[in-house]
Amino acid sequence: MEHSHTDATTPSGLVGGYIRLMDRLSGATAYLAAALFVAGVVVVCQMVFVRYILGQSTSWQTEFTVFSVTAAMLMGSPYVLMTGGHVAVTVLPDMLSGWPRRLMRLAASLVGLGFCAALAYASWIYVAEAWHGNWTTGSVWNPPLWPALLPMAVGITLLTLQYVAEILRGEE
Repeated sequence: MEHSHTDATTPSGLVGGYIRLMDRLSGATAYLAAALFVAGVVVVCQMVFVRYILGQSTSWQTEFTVFSVTAAMLMGSPYVLMTGGHVAVTVLPDMLSGWPRRLMRLAASLVGLGFCAALAYASWIYVAEAWHGNWTTGSVWNPPLWPALLPMAVGITLLTLQYVAEILRGEE
């Protein structure tokens, strides 16, 4: 189920402004997610070339790819929620109509919102601990860990805010 997200269906005023802002941010982070995914693919290709064509060892490519593809998934999640692209089991809500259906969808959205809010809070603590503790990955490359954790905190925070926008949107 994809939302049309046109200005005609978005409420006006402060609520509508918030929904439009979140929709734009979610769209922008989808482009960032695509770029991160492409970067991961390019680095895998570079790693294959260096290892198997040039016969040299690699040190950073695998870790970079894991970080970039994971960041892509997390930064793209608000867009997936906005467009209804997430996996959902809707057998029971689909059997209902009217207010029971809306109530069930609202309850599910509130549970998702609560989970994402708790995860966002914990993610920011984790990023702060990594920053202040000068944590590194412990690998051969051994970069600081906080840049790899930051997309988790940002992505989950934006997902939480997109949940709020979807609840305010109130579409079926």
